[in-house]
Amino acid sequence: MARFEYKAYDSSGNIVSSEIDSDSLETAQQQITRQGLLLLSLKPKQNSAALTLFASDKLSLNELEFITSELALLLRSGVKIDRSLHILSKGKANSASGRLLSELSVAVKRGESLTEALSKHKHFDALYLSLVKMGEASGELAEVFAGLAKDLKFRKELQAKIIQALVYPAVIFSVCVLAIVFVFNYIVPQMSGLFDNTDNLPVYTRFLISASDWMQQYQWWALLSIIISGVALHQVAQKGLLTQWLDENLIKLPVIKAAILQIERIRFNTSMALMLDAGVKLDSAIELAAGTVKNTILRNSVAAARAKVKRGVSLTEALSSTPIYPDFYLSLLEVGEESGQLSLVFEEIASRSRNDFTSWTTKVTSLLEPLMILFMGGVVGSVVVVMLLSIMSVNDTI
Repeated sequence: MARFEYKAYDSSGNIVSSEIDSDSLETAQQQITRQGLLLLSLKPKQNSAALTLFASDKLSLNELEFITSELALLLRSGVKIDRSLHILSKGKANSASGRLLSELSVAVKRGESLTEALSKHKHFDALYLSLVKMGEASGELAEVFAGLAKDLKFRKELQAKIIQALVYPAVIFSVCVLAIVFVFNYIVPQMSGLFDNTDNLPVYTRFLISASDWMQQYQWWALLSIIISGVALHQVAQKGLLTQWLDENLIKLPVIKAAILQIERIRFNTSMALMLDAGVKLDSAIELAAGTVKNTILRNSVAAARAKVKRGVSLTEALSSTPIYPDFYLSLLEVGEESGQLSLVFEEIASRSRNDFTSWTTKVTSLLEPLMILFMGGVVGSVVVVMLLSIMSVNDTI
C-alpha cells in the first residue's frame, strides 16, 4: 500500500492538504471523491532519505498543548469543530501537526466523531480520548479542551523543570571530561620529554604518562564504544526491556525516590482532578489516571487500589497502600471523601506537590553546584598536582 499527497476543495470551498494510503492512484482518487472533496492534485509521497532524515510525524508536547489550547479558544468563540481543525491546519502547513489537523478535519467532515478520528493517531492517550468522548456526549467540548490544555501545560512545565535540574550537572561533568582530555592529549605529552632520560620515575609519574599514552592511542575507540553502548541502551529502552529493572531500582535510591514520588503524585492527582471535574466515575477515573503514572511499580499499586475501590473499600483506605500518598495527603483525601469534594482535594494535592517539587529541584541544584565544582576541581587538580610533583622529582635527581 502506497501513500499519496493530495490537495482538494471541501464543501465550504476551502483547500484541504492531506495524505491518504491506497493501493493505487486511481483507488486513492476514488476514496477522496467519496469523501465529498473536489480533487485538485494527487501524487505519490516522496520518501527520499533527506526527507525522512529531517521530517518527522512525531508530535511534541508543546505542539499538542498548542493544538488543544487553540481548539478550546476556537470552540469557546462559537466556531464548529471541523472549521476549527481546518483553521489550525492552515496555520501549521507542512508540519507534523498540520498534517494531523488536516486529516482530523477531513475525518470529521466525513461524518466521524472527533473521538474516532483522534483514536487513529498515537499522539492521544486514553485519558485524552475519554475526556473528548465525554465532551462530545455532553456538549461541553470547549471546557474539556480547556482542561486538557491546562493539564498539558503542566506536563510541559514539569518536563522543563526536570530538564533544568539535569542540565547543570551535565554541563559541569562535560567540562570536567573535556579538561581531562585536553590535559592528557596536549599538556602531559609536552611534559613527558622532561622524563626521557630519567630512571626510577615515581609511580604517579609513570601512571600519568601511561594514562596519557593510552588515551592518545585508544580515545577514539573508547568514544566509539560509548556511542555504540548509548545507542544499544536506547534501543533496549525503546523496547521496554530495561523499564521494569529501572522502575524497581531507581525508586530505592534516597534522593531519586523523592523526585519520582513527587512527579508521579503530580501526574496522578492532576489527572484525577481533571477526570472528576468532567464527571467520570471514580473507579474509571482511577483507571485512566493510572495510565499517566510512568513508574510501573507505582502504576501497579494504583491499579490494586482501584480494585479495592470496586470491591467497596473507601478511596482513602485503598490509596493508603500506594507509596504515592504520605499520611498528610491521605488525611486530605479523607476530608474530601467525607465532604464530597474529591476533585478539589486532588487539585490541592497536585498544587502542593508542584510546590514541593519546585523546592526540591532548587535545593538539589543548589547542592549539586558546589559538589560538581569540587569534583571537577578535584580531578583536574589531582592531575596538576601529579604533574608538579613529577617535575619536582626530576629537579631533585639533577
